[in-house]
Amino acid sequence: MNLTGARVTLRAWKASDASSLARHANNDNIARQLRDRFPHPYTIADARQFIQSVTGARPTMLFAMVVDGEAVGGIGFYPGADVERFSAEIGYWLAEPYWGRGITVEAIQLVSTYAFDVCNMLRLFALPFADNAQSIRALEKAGYTREATLRASSVKHGQIRDQALYALVNGEWKGA
Repeated sequence: MNLTGARVTLRAWKASDASSLARHANNDNIARQLRDRFPHPYTIADARQFIQSVTGARPTMLFAMVVDGEAVGGIGFYPGADVERFSAEIGYWLAEPYWGRGITVEAIQLVSTYAFDVCNMLRLFALPFADNAQSIRALEKAGYTREATLRASSVKHGQIRDQALYALVNGEWKGA
C-alpha cells in the first residue's frame, strides 16, 4: 500500500532500499534526535537487518519516505498494549538534505490518517526531545497538540533531556 502526497510517498520498505537507508541514516544530526535503538553509525548491515525485520508486516506500520524514487527517511507508529492498544507512538526521521521542505509534515499527516482509518487507532502521540524545534514544528503543522513537557524523562549521549508530549486524537474513532 502506498500513501501518496504532493511531496512524499510512503510505502513499505524494500530490500533495494538498504543502500539509500544506510547512506541517509548515517548522520549524527539525525541520530542525536532519535532513540538509542536507531544505530549510529548506521551501516549497510543495520539497514539490511531493519528492512528484513519489517518486511511482510501486516498491517504495514513502518514506512519508507520516498522522494524522487529514493527512500530518504522513515516514519511509522508503534501500538501500545492492553488498555493502550488503540494508542500508538509515532516516530520519524528525514535525510538532512530534505529538511525544511514540508516533507515531514505531509508524511506525519499521511501516516496519521492511515493509522486512524485503516488501523483504527484512537490516539497517536510523539515524544520529541523538548529542544528539537524542527520536530515540534512539524508535529504542530500536522495538527498535533502539545499535552505536556516531561522533565528529565530521557538520557541521550549521557545528557539528561526533557521530552515534549504531542498527541492527535481520532475524533471519528469506530470503537473497539
